[in-house]
Amino acid sequence: MKNAGKIFLILALGFGLQAISFSQEKITLTLEESIRLALLQNPFYDAEKAKEEQAAFFVREAISRFLPSVNAQGMDVLDRKPFFLKFPPLFPGQSSQKISLDLTRTYQFSLSLFVPLFTGGRLMSGYRQANYSLLSTQEAIRQARQETVFKVKKAFYGVLLCQKLADVAEEAVSLAEKHLKNVESRYAVEMASKFDRLRSEVQLANLKPQLIRARNGLKSAELALKVLLGLELNQTIEVKGELSYQAFEADLDENIARALTCRPEILQFRYQKLMAEEMIKTAKAAYLPVVAVGGAFHYWSDEFNFKKNNWENYYSVNLIFNIPVFNGFNEASKVGQSKAVLKQLEYGQKGLLEMVKLEVHESILSLQQARESLFSQEKNVEQAQEAVKIAELSFTEGLATDLEVSSLHVALSQARTNYSQALYDYVMALALLEKAIGSGPDIPEDIGQIRGGGNR
Repeated sequence: MKNAGKIFLILALGFGLQAISFSQEKITLTLEESIRLALLQNPFYDAEKAKEEQAAFFVREAISRFLPSVNAQGMDVLDRKPFFLKFPPLFPGQSSQKISLDLTRTYQFSLSLFVPLFTGGRLMSGYRQANYSLLSTQEAIRQARQETVFKVKKAFYGVLLCQKLADVAEEAVSLAEKHLKNVESRYAVEMASKFDRLRSEVQLANLKPQLIRARNGLKSAELALKVLLGLELNQTIEVKGELSYQAFEADLDENIARALTCRPEILQFRYQKLMAEEMIKTAKAAYLPVVAVGGAFHYWSDEFNFKKNNWENYYSVNLIFNIPVFNGFNEASKVGQSKAVLKQLEYGQKGLLEMVKLEVHESILSLQQARESLFSQEKNVEQAQEAVKIAELSFTEGLATDLEVSSLHVALSQARTNYSQALYDYVMALALLEKAIGSGPDIPEDIGQIRGGGNR
């Protein structure tokens, strides 16, 4: 038995370690895979998507108001007071007579029916409001999707930038170490001074903290990406991609026109305005009469059994007219409120259109600036590399000082850092322009299409 227990413990530990190893398996993340995981696992985006289900049930609730309502009711009378009728005496001198009447039955069951025929357009307006609310919610989800994709791109490219900066810092340390060895070799044969060696050592010591900061920055960027993708913080990841230049020419008028057609915020305002117009119709419908058919079927008895002729029943079918006469100007107040809401939405939409135009304009300017800066920094890196090669060769031949070589090393690291930053700024400017014009694969083809309906 003891041996069996040991074997079981070993197997349990083995399976546990295997499960841990599986959970820590490295995930390779491309940009496309990162976007897929974020849209699948990001809790904030999931919370936004859950609103669509609620809006869909509001539509179902509005549809249900068109249908007949049937209600069943059962009642057991626990206590009652008889009804007395007093009759005058039939002959003079006699006392009056009291007769007890019990019109209530102990057990009563009823089935009622209500069918709306005409409500002045209330039901149809309610359905349209719910439907426009659903469409507005879907646009809000599309906006959240674009925001999530933009955040993923920013975090993903941020990791790539931190990798570049870490590589630049490592290369700077490597160049400093190589130069220090060269100085020490020259110092050993008295071709370099002690001051040159000290300067090289200080230069290397100053670069090592920068390398540590660059590596820590990379770890922080990876953690931020994991959180955005809904991954565990201890999950090992490998980010696969490049910060690269892709030629792109943006036409201002074309992109503004596309943004005014496709931006989900604008479409949300459009549907909200349609909702406000239906609210006005609903408020005005309160002035109109309501026509409906109602009916009820009743069973009652004093004994709860199903013997023949024990239960009595009757039914009624009614045509109901409800004509509003005076309600303290309540309808006029609701019409005024709905019109005020519509006016607010019109002003808000006007401001949003101008803001969208500004965002597109600024995005294109940022893209142009990032492209020019990138070209400039690319040329700067080439010149800095050539300068370092010449300086190191001149230092070996005794034609350049250690200070000149160190300064050129710093300039090369800075140039490479600026180039990596310029690449990041360019790809992010492209992502920002895409977000500003509302582009994406999920743009509806029938944007803003209005469907009519009846007058029930």
